Amino acid sequence: MRWIPIGIFALSAFLIFWTYVGYPIFIALLARWRPRPHRREPLELPVTLIVPAYNEEAVIAAKLENLLALEYPAALREIIVVADGSTDRTVEIVAGYAGKGVQLLYQPERQGKIAAMNRAVPQAHGDILIFSDANAMMEPDALQQILPNFADPQVACVSGEKRIRPAAEVQAEGESAYWRYEAFMKRADSLVNTAIGAVGEFFAIRRELYRPLETDNLIEDFVLAMRLVMDGWRVVYEPAAVTWEEASPSLGGEWRRRARMAAGGFQAIGRLRGLLSPRYGLTAFQYVSHKVLRWLAPFFMLAALISSAFLTAEPLFRLLFWGQVLFYVLAALGWALELLGWKCKPLRLIFYFCFANATMLGGFVRYVTRSQSVLWTKAR
Repeated sequence: MRWIPIGIFALSAFLIFWTYVGYPIFIALLARWRPRPHRREPLELPVTLIVPAYNEEAVIAAKLENLLALEYPAALREIIVVADGSTDRTVEIVAGYAGKGVQLLYQPERQGKIAAMNRAVPQAHGDILIFSDANAMMEPDALQQILPNFADPQVACVSGEKRIRPAAEVQAEGESAYWRYEAFMKRADSLVNTAIGAVGEFFAIRRELYRPLETDNLIEDFVLAMRLVMDGWRVVYEPAAVTWEEASPSLGGEWRRRARMAAGGFQAIGRLRGLLSPRYGLTAFQYVSHKVLRWLAPFFMLAALISSAFLTAEPLFRLLFWGQVLFYVLAALGWALELLGWKCKPLRLIFYFCFANATMLGGFVRYVTRSQSVLWTKAR
């Protein structure tokens, strides 16, 4: 019977290692040794920038000024803001930009981000649709960097790079480290074959390829991009097309944000179940290694801890069990020090790693209980 917990521990430990260390190294080496470059050349096309904006009075003026200041011909740029359901001054502020060519879409009922996107696309005239969040500020050359990728006729969608503005709070430091790690993997995935998903804060798609999604999708950018991949198109990642965003203002806000994303991940596994088929070859392998295993990682962590607890009579497994316990104690210590206002970077990162995995468990509970609303709750 001892072989059962040994097998569970070995498999769980391997999958944790592969998810966070093995696959990133593998895909980075593959990107270096066997890249699949795509055609990229200067390109100017009519574009439509679509901004879903629910109760964004605090940032919407800055967002519109940011879009209007982009280094791109005004004659080729269209801006649509969807402010459905807003009850603050968002509608009034956006309406004030009508003279600068900003189009406002508004209806009293709020149905969520994907419903807003679906409603805006039929009103768009640009060849390329660019979706951007209201609180995500683009670098001036962002369009000039993202559009050249569409010179390749196989490219259907291009993701920009999200960066987090530096801040002292643990969630800001942790989120920034996470996005640097994620950007590293997205670049490698894109070079090898296709990016796995798009950054929802800033991505572009050919207008004729946009297909309205189910309005209850929780991570619409990911599902939209991966359905294009399933149809034979390529999604690429453009690290030079940068958008900046503030970190969540509190750990509570970060928990809600990440738990929602995790719930969306479990939802996506079902909606993209066809992508698990071996017929998708390398793409399926990337999808499972980069995303599916990461969403399941906290279950592997629990399995490794519990299975090793049954094997503590053996010196090796006793060491492995108490090593895991120590790791989680250090995470708790990092949290305690944070509450006391003391900062220790190694403990902060250990804490955020455990915190991020705990949010996936929270997201799983939200998914199976169907308690995660499609409507965003702003982080506080």
